[in-house]
Amino acid sequence: MPLRPNQRTKLDTSEDQLFYSYPRFVTHVDEGFIQQLTDLYRERLQPHTRIFDMMSSWVSHLPEIEFAHVEGHGLNAEELARNPQLDHYFVQDFNKDPHIPLSDQDFDAVLNAVSVQYLQYPEAIFAEIYRILKPGGVAIISFSNRMFYQKAIQAWREGSEASRVELVKSYFELVPGFSAPEVITRPSTASGFLSWLGAAGGDPFYAVIAHRDESL
Repeated sequence: MPLRPNQRTKLDTSEDQLFYSYPRFVTHVDEGFIQQLTDLYRERLQPHTRIFDMMSSWVSHLPEIEFAHVEGHGLNAEELARNPQLDHYFVQDFNKDPHIPLSDQDFDAVLNAVSVQYLQYPEAIFAEIYRILKPGGVAIISFSNRMFYQKAIQAWREGSEASRVELVKSYFELVPGFSAPEVITRPSTASGFLSWLGAAGGDPFYAVIAHRDESL
């Protein structure tokens, strides 16, 4: 079922571009999560393909693979300009305009890392992801339990980690032509300061993956 109007609401109702107007040159997940994401990309992405890194920033966590083109998108131009893995980028608020200004069936992969929780109209965005993917192309949506709480939609804020996985699965399932979503759940890993302290915690890793039907 599509989200209800109240499930799309945010605590901070100011424009997203105001919130992201200042660059944040930090990573929003720990080293263990980043390594798992890079490893997943290494397993699922192919050399010399076209990649769209949606809702990106100054780092894309891509492996050292030679891609044909990496297109970036985000809300802060200064962050995107600092990202050495992007060949080109554009700035757009998808909550104001969900149309992705890219050609039909032009990308082999669409990636979204730790940002899906901010989409107020995910049904429209996932339909756009489908549109720009080549037949057989893959969409990889990754996330943890971190967020800018005031900017996450209510359905995400008030959900459990398990319900958030089901929510992202439902976004794919609402778009005819996507394969049945594959879910990857990996335990958190301590890294950096947490590891030094001997802590067992860390950021849990979740990814939901689907492909555009090759025949469509």
